[in-house]
Amino acid sequence: MRIGKIAPALVLALAAAATTACGGGDTSSGAPKELVYWASNQGTSLDNDKAVLQPELDKFEQASGIKVKLEVVPWTDLLNRILAATTSGKGPDVLNIGNTWSASLQATGAFLPFDDAALEKVGGKSRFVGPSLAATGASGQPPVGVPLYGQAYGLYYNKKLFAEAGITKPPATWEELVEDGKKLTKPDKGQWGLSLQAGQVTENSHHAAILGAQQGAQFFTAEGKPQLASDPSVAAVQQFVDLMQKDKIVNPSNAEYADTAKSLKDLSDGKAAMFMNQASAGSFKNIGMDMANLGVAPIPLPAAAPPNGRKVTSFVAGINMSVFKNTKNPDAALDFVKFMVSAPEQALLNKTYGSLPTVQDAYSDAAFQTEDVKVFQGVLANSAEPMPQVPQESQFETLIGTAMKAMFADVAAGKPVDAAKIRDQLNQADQQIAAGS
Repeated sequence: MRIGKIAPALVLALAAAATTACGGGDTSSGAPKELVYWASNQGTSLDNDKAVLQPELDKFEQASGIKVKLEVVPWTDLLNRILAATTSGKGPDVLNIGNTWSASLQATGAFLPFDDAALEKVGGKSRFVGPSLAATGASGQPPVGVPLYGQAYGLYYNKKLFAEAGITKPPATWEELVEDGKKLTKPDKGQWGLSLQAGQVTENSHHAAILGAQQGAQFFTAEGKPQLASDPSVAAVQQFVDLMQKDKIVNPSNAEYADTAKSLKDLSDGKAAMFMNQASAGSFKNIGMDMANLGVAPIPLPAAAPPNGRKVTSFVAGINMSVFKNTKNPDAALDFVKFMVSAPEQALLNKTYGSLPTVQDAYSDAAFQTEDVKVFQGVLANSAEPMPQVPQESQFETLIGTAMKAMFADVAAGKPVDAAKIRDQLNQADQQIAAGS
């Protein structure tokens, strides 16, 4: 699937023409205000998210008189729906965006810039955690939103399976991850060393970025020219695909895993021993995982760093909250954002989802003093870097993630995926990104 770059001038013209189509509620004096909110799927299901969020929206309405109409949008649809709304003007008032899309969506001109005045209205810039605030758009421009849920990647592992295999600690290097994975893989018993969401475009692109940084890749030049087909990028994709192809520690059926829930359940049920994912303790708890058997550590680095390799074990992951510029109720929208990033809501929601608060005053809650939370805090502070903050970032994710999804499908079907094939696919991605610039 190819997503072209949207011309900002066209977006603004269409948005201006369609102002009456955005959001809901009468803005006449004395009329109750109403907002439409698109939430991302953070829980174990869309219904789980509705159950989590609706009581909080009701609480906001009781306090403010502003009704919020909720729609939880699956990750498979969210970016396309947002892009469609930027051109049609028929979108929500407030929405969640993956923070890696920030620069791409910022370039459309369709969103309210969170300049100093807007940031002050939602509590002030200084409240936000630095790395999360850095992933809100291109450098030197006002953020396209504010951080809502903080995230970083880690390596979850099943302590019981590790103990049964005689492994006393999580892998400290990539080579140890593969070695441990082989000890833990027992196909005849339905047990595999590692579970991957190999059928999910976004997850594939995220791992390409993390391993790419470790290999020394820079996916774009300083001028914004794509260079996905570089040697380090090819090596990173090969390294990830080889977990299934060469190392054989991933069940080939994972080529069809397009949602997080399946990998969570595999780890919980003992069908997989490891799973690289964003902070998700709340989701593990929701599906009945024995939390005493759940461990987490940083994703390991190579034993010997490749040339120009960076000590990166995650990108600065998370969810931002944005406001469409053509909302009929901008003040109400900012009031709602302020509510969602307040310390009580940040503590409640991030505890529920197992993610990390994005405001510093929420960390006083005891739930964020646990060892697993400290692992993710350490990763976010010390070994995470933002995804490329360029307008073509959403294209990058879509194209490299889709190519990797096809590669895993080939491996599952017994077709080899070598460096030449990877380079050819990444060259095509470079050409498509350049053509859309």
